[in-house]
Amino acid sequence: MTFPVSLTHRSVISVSGTEAEAFLNAIVTASTLGLREREFRYGGLLTPQGKLIGDMLLTRSGEAILIDCAAIAAPAIIRRLTMMKLRAAVSIEERTDLGVSVFTGAPDPRSDLAPARRIGPRTDGADASLYHSARIAAGLAEQGFDFGLEDVFAADINMDLLGGIDFKKGCFVGQEVASRMKRRGTARRRTLKARLPQGMPAPSPVLADDFEIGLLTSISGGEGLVRVRIDRLAEAQANGAAITANGAAITFADPPWLAGELAALAEAKEPKA
Repeated sequence: MTFPVSLTHRSVISVSGTEAEAFLNAIVTASTLGLREREFRYGGLLTPQGKLIGDMLLTRSGEAILIDCAAIAAPAIIRRLTMMKLRAAVSIEERTDLGVSVFTGAPDPRSDLAPARRIGPRTDGADASLYHSARIAAGLAEQGFDFGLEDVFAADINMDLLGGIDFKKGCFVGQEVASRMKRRGTARRRTLKARLPQGMPAPSPVLADDFEIGLLTSISGGEGLVRVRIDRLAEAQANGAAITANGAAITFADPPWLAGELAALAEAKEPKA
């Protein structure tokens, strides 16, 4: 794939000024210190309760830091940043002249399987199905398709596993909740890749026998993304339950981190001596 595909469901927010880097570093989950041009870092803006207002890819353009985010989240992100601005020497605005395109530009920090991306002059949209196929193959949830505003925790879409939370940089909004889940290993919901029949509608409930354990959120060809209670999935698989969506069997990928997460959840449930 060599030609760019414009993502009209994405928006660009500019945070500019002499204090832009430090301002954002104290608020978003990623470190913005030393951010360079043609470099993207993955992060997000959380509520104090740890819910995700919007995930984002951040890059530098001159004195400004540009935020590549879902268009549905841009107004809420701007409102929250403006509320927290106080006397910081920053300007916050949506750059309607800029857009996001993929299959050209700098690497996506979340996965080597994800297409490169760039921020540049906004162009008319093209068929984004190739992009969605690529990001589903990479196991990447997308706001507006797989989750909405303030309805998931960062761990639900694997942000901590994708380098989207810098636990060593110091404070950020929602840090207490995110750090506690990381420390205790108590993330119950994760986004997993699944294989399933083509043409299945999304969203669709995912069942273990007749018990709902997750939600199929997007699909491309025979692959999809499911936000699932991993403890209930493990129990269902151990018991030989039929795991289905829309009456059709689905199977899950087994990422290398899953066994450790299930062990941590089991340990957290054990009564303390």
